[in-house]
Amino acid sequence: MGHKGMSYSLSSRELIADLIETVTNAHCLDGLILLTNCDKITPGMLMGAARIDVPAIAVTGGPMISGRRNMKKLSLVRDTFEAVGRTQKGEISEDELESLEKEACPGPGSCQGLYTANTMACVTEALGMSLPGCAASLAISAEKERIAYESGERVVELVRKGVTTRKIMTREAFDNAILIDMTLGGSTNTCLHIPAIAHEVGIDIELDRFDEISRKVPQITNLRPGGEHFMEDLFYAGGIPAAIKRLDDSINDCATVSGYSTKEIAKQAIVYDDDIIRTKENAYNKEGGIAVLHGNIALDGAVIKQSALSGDMMFFKGPAKVFGSEEDAMKAIMDKKIPKGSVMIIRYEGPRGGPGMREMLSPTAALVGMGLDNSVALITDGRFSGGTRGPCIGHVSPEAMVGGALALVEDDDEIVIDIPNRKLYAVVSDSELDSRREKWTAPPLAVTSGCLVRYAKNVTSADKGAVLKE
Repeated sequence: MGHKGMSYSLSSRELIADLIETVTNAHCLDGLILLTNCDKITPGMLMGAARIDVPAIAVTGGPMISGRRNMKKLSLVRDTFEAVGRTQKGEISEDELESLEKEACPGPGSCQGLYTANTMACVTEALGMSLPGCAASLAISAEKERIAYESGERVVELVRKGVTTRKIMTREAFDNAILIDMTLGGSTNTCLHIPAIAHEVGIDIELDRFDEISRKVPQITNLRPGGEHFMEDLFYAGGIPAAIKRLDDSINDCATVSGYSTKEIAKQAIVYDDDIIRTKENAYNKEGGIAVLHGNIALDGAVIKQSALSGDMMFFKGPAKVFGSEEDAMKAIMDKKIPKGSVMIIRYEGPRGGPGMREMLSPTAALVGMGLDNSVALITDGRFSGGTRGPCIGHVSPEAMVGGALALVEDDDEIVIDIPNRKLYAVVSDSELDSRREKWTAPPLAVTSGCLVRYAKNVTSADKGAVLKE
């Protein structure tokens, strides 16, 4: 995070998928247990399993328990990454920052909020590819061990009955996965991963499908980073089966690896806390967590986690402050050179330009830590960690590196963000953009050798899931 190594994160998803295909076919394996937990590993494994169409069950490793400091519950992103900005602001001392770093992660498991790893675990369960309860069961729990053991028994039955991945991963199941993502307020990275997994089974999921479902389903949980609940709270409140139960009339009844259909799982579920998992009538927000925006600088779309926004930031406009890399943007933030009311543009960080579409967690967390999350917006053709909150728009497509209009924005252009109307645009005439385009030339690739060059030359746009060309 925060350096060139992040270029390998999204590209590793394709490598993982290739490895699943290679090892399974090379050894003629009958079925798979996919032991996974983090951001790109889960979708990469599901992509590989979908591609080769063998019986498979994903066992996600589970969330970490919350940290503790002075009896206050801690999570990794808010209490370490954002604490860097708070330290720079002078709000906390270096000693307190060091203490937070030591206490925020007390043991094994994925980050404690609804960041990308846990979002993908929830999506996987809703897709039907994990046993009920797997996503939220904690990494240290006996429940997780039971689910792992039962998954081993169950995959043998799937092999015997010939229940392969493509019999589970149907278009209706992918809609269930998006539905759960939207109603929980999950990570924007799912807009890359769900279409990429679907691509492997020959199903085309448009970016706007996320927005269509988000407009129809309310947000019924309030987990970090946008809210205050932790994954452990979701686990004790009933987990994904309980969330599905709340949406029973909206969910598709699909086959799952458990042998129970989605509706049967919902019928058996119990909601143990009506505030952690609310009813649709008492939802935290009337719409789901993600909005897809379009406009003259995002012709093919851009995404924002609207569930992690304060209400007064649903409409925002301000002058652009343009940066050609995450490093340049981060330096400006830490040097306190970003005035309130401005819109930061970080470009050439897309799938090809990055390459690898780096996560911008360091600058977004620094903005929040310095108290600028309600006065400064950030727009990028890169992507965000699931821990990002505030007015942060990513996945701008087409990306700057291939001539997308984000490459043409100049300092002090007025940028308008209108989330209710799903608009994102620069107040610049078409003729002026055309004039700028005639003068624009693509910068050289940020890498000159190795697998990232192959990746950059073959990766598709973010709105297509950033999959590789066939």
